Amino acid sequence: MKRNLIFILLLTVAINLKAQEKPNIIFLFSDDAGYADFGFQGSEEMKTPNLDKLAKSGVKFTQGYVTDATCGPSRAGLITGKYQQRFGYEEINVPGYMSANSKFLADDMGLPLDQLTIADYLKKLGYKTAMYGKWHLGDADRYHPTKRGFDEFYGFRGGARNYFGYEDVSKANLDNRMERGFGDYKEPTEYVTDALAKEAVSFIEKNKDNPFFIYLAFNAVHTPMQAKKEDLDKFPNLTGKRKELAAMTLALDRACGSVLEKLKELGLDKNTIVVFSNDNGGPTDKNASLNLPLSGTKSNHLEGGIRVPFLISWPKQIKSKSEYNFPVSTLDLLPTFYAAGGGNVADLKDIDGVDLLPYINGQNNNRPHNTLFWKKEVRLAYREGDYKLIRFADRPAELYDLSTDTAEQNNIAANHPDRVKSMFKKMFEWESTLQRPLWMLKRSFENYDIDRMDRYRTPEMVKKEMEQYTTPLKESNGYKEIAN
Repeated sequence: MKRNLIFILLLTVAINLKAQEKPNIIFLFSDDAGYADFGFQGSEEMKTPNLDKLAKSGVKFTQGYVTDATCGPSRAGLITGKYQQRFGYEEINVPGYMSANSKFLADDMGLPLDQLTIADYLKKLGYKTAMYGKWHLGDADRYHPTKRGFDEFYGFRGGARNYFGYEDVSKANLDNRMERGFGDYKEPTEYVTDALAKEAVSFIEKNKDNPFFIYLAFNAVHTPMQAKKEDLDKFPNLTGKRKELAAMTLALDRACGSVLEKLKELGLDKNTIVVFSNDNGGPTDKNASLNLPLSGTKSNHLEGGIRVPFLISWPKQIKSKSEYNFPVSTLDLLPTFYAAGGGNVADLKDIDGVDLLPYINGQNNNRPHNTLFWKKEVRLAYREGDYKLIRFADRPAELYDLSTDTAEQNNIAANHPDRVKSMFKKMFEWESTLQRPLWMLKRSFENYDIDRMDRYRTPEMVKKEMEQYTTPLKESNGYKEIAN
């Protein structure tokens, strides 16, 4: 009996040691946040102490990109590690807004079932997997997270919902109601951002002895603009949407902090990979987000639509307070996680991302990507080295040198006709390898996207709009008060 007990104890220790050889992986993903709206990105208005601390613990990417400037396609690219246009997921999937000529509509719009996800790959390596928050990769049961590699799910299937529980659920679409597991719908009793973090913390506690992967996709700071009063009160100098955004960002940071603190409490922080990023550029007109010094917004191919905050921390492997300045993409998350978990990246035959660790750690001094593409309808952007060519629907193509013109204010296409022609050819060659879109928005939304881009085309235009959201502080009788 004593020998059996000793054997069991030794076996348990061996299993735990084996589990600890593989890093835990947590992907913190915000929604519609502005490029400039975090302390670690230089904001003096937003309060993000936990994410600022995370940024210092690892590497900050100054040129981190998503695969699309809108929610659904961006998520399809990152979760498969490949350009989503290759399997027809080119357009956002919003029931009621789609062209009737689409191949698929309503519940048929979702991540094709023949596409493997990050969770599918990590489960093969022995990981426990969980998805919390906004899914937005298909509302139908067959697209459900628990059928796409995730052991646990708590969140909603659609693209947006209230941050407080619906009092009358009959007024909420089923795809935007909170769901636990598969089909267990129950509205939360607390602020959704906090509730999602609470679920992630619980999962960490339950799986502290196993390697785990958590995809924590907050709907913050996507509309509707809803914040807790105590969070709003912390920003007396801001007004309107900007005040609400600041409060929602504070809640997002607090939620991320609770997850990070649990890792530290359990001694898991040193061997856990934590990634923070955002799904696309901030929609300044919708939530007063700020993408400066970049021009543009969500839904267009200027840098403000596709370049996002991007952090990776792994204290055991990545040097703290690091900065990486070559372009990287959310396409790279799948192979990076797979390699870190013990998988052989050579086995990933059909992806477009790369394992970032050799680049971060200086083993490979080349660029992870010399070329990157973004496509929506006729609009297409192609980055080759530091040159970026943008093809528009309503004007001649524009060329920018991002090494000297991050804000894309100096169109040099007329000065480099041969480069424009060469890049146009390569752009078309790539485009010719893609599937036709499985669904499409109504054509009128192309006009909306272009109008939005032009509205935020220069830093001056953005700064002027931001003036309405700030109430200056003035000195009076030795103390500060809000100016009337």
